[in-house]
Amino acid sequence: MTVAKTPEASRLPRITLIDTLRGVALVAMASYHFTWDLEFFGYLDPGTATHGFFRIYARSIASTFLFLAGVSLVLAHTPAIRWRSFWNRFAVVAGAALAISIATFFAFPTEWIYFGILHNIAVSSLIGLAFLRPPAIVTSLAVLVVVAAMVADYSLAPDILETPLFDTRVLSWIGFADVPPRSNDYVPLFPWIAALLAGIALTRLASKRGWLTRLAGVQTEPNLLSKAGRHSLVIYLLHQPILIGLVYLFSLVHPAPPPDPRVGYVMSCQTSCQNTGGEEAICQRFCGCTADKLIAQQLMTPLQTGAIQAQDDRIQAIAEECSIGAQLP
Repeated sequence: MTVAKTPEASRLPRITLIDTLRGVALVAMASYHFTWDLEFFGYLDPGTATHGFFRIYARSIASTFLFLAGVSLVLAHTPAIRWRSFWNRFAVVAGAALAISIATFFAFPTEWIYFGILHNIAVSSLIGLAFLRPPAIVTSLAVLVVVAAMVADYSLAPDILETPLFDTRVLSWIGFADVPPRSNDYVPLFPWIAALLAGIALTRLASKRGWLTRLAGVQTEPNLLSKAGRHSLVIYLLHQPILIGLVYLFSLVHPAPPPDPRVGYVMSCQTSCQNTGGEEAICQRFCGCTADKLIAQQLMTPLQTGAIQAQDDRIQAIAEECSIGAQLP
């Protein structure tokens, strides 16, 4: 006689390897935040954590966390959505996101985190519930649509999705802002939801083909990384205050050397220029030109200390001259 399986018996196995991968992502995240802290206290050049390799590194880490959140959503809510468990988890993540917003609002008033990785995970998980039952191909198509729109926006038809209407914090979290408000951690819903949906699609496919049981056998014993991965939220909330505190204590003993004003200006200028739609090469020429002229006319220090404002006629004349020159090949 065949015994019907209970929903509990039909649940997918816990995969320790997923916890380990989440632990690896935590280590990567901590290393990136440590780089940010070193820059904040002056031990690295301004813009180090937001340009080049570290910019790609940060985006890869965010994508990994969202992808694993999608994987976990399927593992936790198959064969049926466990509503009480979901809402408890959602409340914890959303509450932690709110706490980060409040804390950074007081610590960094002009760059506070209004929609970072935790905010995204909370909202994307809500949307992800709608993709737990449709076939994996449906979710995969949704991922392809988001990726295709992103590629078109960045290369084929630049800025077709961005509009100033979404530039406020009330709407910029959606991901269509032309110039979003500054934030120390900005992970808008679009296009980042694609990573969570990709996790859902791949896990649904793996479940259907029986790969998850074999995957669960890859790692049967927990290790330090998997234990960290099972408590990722607590580690996420605590690691940055600890790292900042350590770097601060070190700075009391060994202060960072005075920053090069030109380097700081150029990095800040390039970020602002590119955020307003300027091409990278043009922004580099424009910012290098204005930096050299500001230094030559002994205006760099007064500008950076606030003794003169960007609206000063001399600054405007330099900007206009360099703007014309930057357009030249």
